[in-house]
Amino acid sequence: MSLPDAFHEIAQRVNNWGRWGAEDEIGTLNLITDEVVRAAAACVRSGRRVPLALPLQQDGVQTGMIPGRVNPLHTMVQINQEIFGPGTVACSDDAVVMGLQAATHWDALAHVSHSGRLYNGRPADTVTAHGGARFDGIDKARHIVSRGVLLDVARARGVTRLDGGHAVTPEDLEAAEELAGVRVRAGDIVLVRTGQMALCLAGDRHGYGHPSPGLSVRTPEWFHARDVAAVANDTLTFEVFPPETEDLWLPVHALDLVEMGMPQGQNWNLEELSTACGEEGRHTFLLSATPEPFVGGTGSPVAPVAVL
Repeated sequence: MSLPDAFHEIAQRVNNWGRWGAEDEIGTLNLITDEVVRAAAACVRSGRRVPLALPLQQDGVQTGMIPGRVNPLHTMVQINQEIFGPGTVACSDDAVVMGLQAATHWDALAHVSHSGRLYNGRPADTVTAHGGARFDGIDKARHIVSRGVLLDVARARGVTRLDGGHAVTPEDLEAAEELAGVRVRAGDIVLVRTGQMALCLAGDRHGYGHPSPGLSVRTPEWFHARDVAAVANDTLTFEVFPPETEDLWLPVHALDLVEMGMPQGQNWNLEELSTACGEEGRHTFLLSATPEPFVGGTGSPVAPVAVL
């Protein structure tokens, strides 16, 4: 089944291929300039630090809904072992097997393809079983630090959690901007709160995954117009699920990652941040969210921290 004409029309409008040169592999992260980071540092006033990551644990958010994504399997490989002989310092070591997108994570630009292409027109078959992503891998995003903006869509709509299946629109984003008293600007990292994370934190992993609110197919054009550097939210699927139309699955992934070259994040815990922003009376902060540099990875776990 081919992608519908309406998708390709949006793709043309948000396409960034060649914008930063034919060799570019980081897309909209180019918008995070030294000047943007200096301005982001000025957002720090109280020094309050808010962690945004879920715990990495075997009883994590993955339920089998997304094939191949396994929660962390944690194993101790040595426990209090005196490796230099009796009476010497003892060491404990451990190992983990997990999906790189198991919990709080960034999607690399190589995470999805469409029509046989990745971001900047590279062939999709450059992602292989041996080595992963030759181009556009998560290791190319060497540092992600910028001004973060919380767009609390749930709070702007007067609810604690958006209904499952609610498609977040540009109008929702602008209502959240108005609530926050801020305007998203070039180089910002936008965090969109739907409130869906509350289900996960309450132990309802299946309800957290489906049905889920998320970004609508109309939002990539809004992010493109604002020159947003990256977007993350508090859902498993990022975009609304089930999809808005039956003939178009994961269109937001394809528009954000492939056409625009904009990293996107999922399973971010924005509940404490929502409270903190309300108490501080501001929704902007310095955001540190650098992924682990897995060479050829199509995604990576991240432990973001917002500093207010």
